[in-house]
Amino acid sequence: MSGPIVLGLRILLILALYAFLGMTLLTIWQDLKRTGQQAATHKIPAIRLDVQMKRRAAVSQIFSQPEIILGREPACDVSLDDATVSARHAKLSYHHRQWWIEDLNATNGTSLNNEKLTTATVLATGDEIQCGEVCVTVNLGGDAIVTPTRRL
Repeated sequence: MSGPIVLGLRILLILALYAFLGMTLLTIWQDLKRTGQQAATHKIPAIRLDVQMKRRAAVSQIFSQPEIILGREPACDVSLDDATVSARHAKLSYHHRQWWIEDLNATNGTSLNNEKLTTATVLATGDEIQCGEVCVTVNLGGDAIVTPTRRL
């Protein structure tokens, strides 16, 4: 073969290689972009808390925020007006695609299904949280439709 033909084939091979690399990088970039958008739009499932205090009617609240604080303090997301409840009693948080509960060193402790909480624990529908003498029933998903939240 003559020199110009070999040179032309080499140039075509280099162009094909660069086109392949360009398409590969473009595909990887688009995939990363799509994955990032999916992660950013991952929605927190709603959680409904049915609060039952002594001598009062049960009150329901629905949340779709990643963290919920239960306590006597008016600034808490679920304000529990009961002397047996600490100012900041317990925290519910959504991470690793699950709702978790943890005690915030409450004076009277926090119980889940009649067992004292010592570490963060995963919540399930029907779980009963005991904060002092207040009982909070958890409902995840289906029946918990997100509406504007209100204070107790």
